[in-house]
This record gives sequence, structure tokens and C-alpha cells, in this order.
Amino acid sequence: MIKGFKDFILRGNVIDLAVAVVIGAAFSALVNTVVEAIINPVLALFMKQDAGGNIGFTVQGLYGEVTFPIGNLITAIVTFLITALVVYLVFVYPMNTWKERQAAKAGVDQTKEEPLPTEQELLIQIRDLLQDRKLLDERGAPVAPAPTAPATK
Repeated sequence: MIKGFKDFILRGNVIDLAVAVVIGAAFSALVNTVVEAIINPVLALFMKQDAGGNIGFTVQGLYGEVTFPIGNLITAIVTFLITALVVYLVFVYPMNTWKERQAAKAGVDQTKEEPLPTEQELLIQIRDLLQDRKLLDERGAPVAPAPTAPATK
């Protein structure tokens, strides 16, 4: 069990994962700051900011004004898209390229397997097998079995 754990730690996956989490958190903070510093002020040009600093559409409610914080939604969307793009470009794409190269060096065939036959193709194969065994005639009709003599005791 200890040897398995040691192999797991030394394989590099854990270190790569730890680096990815730390870089992801730092990058997320950077993207949030950029959105707060650039995108939210641009939104504030067109939308009213409430007392809590939320930017969005303000609607008169029964007990006062209510602000729908569209700025927070846009911040979350932009942060997600930028983070996902960077993760893909920095981690996923290079890793896929590396795996393809390793597979090519190892001589692994990367072609996809043939798709499963359709229901119609399977039925045609079954019909052909039954005709080969003389259980169907050329038209696909069942052939009556030849009469057998009764067993005598």
C-alpha cells in the first residue's frame, strides 16, 4: 500500500494538479480584478449603481428600489470564459498534443474503431445466416422442416 502511494505521488500527477490549482486561483484573482477595473466601470456608464455598489437595472419595488446585479453576472461569465480558455490553451491542448506524440512514438494506431452495425445491417446478417443453414428460402420465407420418421422402440 505504501509503495502504491509512493508511486502515485512520484508519478507527477499530484504535483501537476497542485500547480494547476495554485495557478488557477491566482489567475482567477487576476481576471476578477481586470473585470472589476475595466468591465464594471464600462457597465456603470450605462446602468445605475446602487448603495451596495452593485451595477445593474434598478426597478421600483413595493418597499423601495431593487437593483438586479447584472454586473456580477457579467463578471462571473467573463471570468469563467477567460479562465476556461487559458486552462485549455495552457494545460489541455499541450497535454493532448504530447499524448498524441507519445502514442505515435509507441506505434499505437489512433484510428477510431468501426461503428457498430445498424439494426437493419444486423437483420440482413441474420437472414443470410438462416439462408445458409437452409432455414429460409431465397425470398426470405421460412422453410418447413422435413418430416421425421417416428421413433420406434
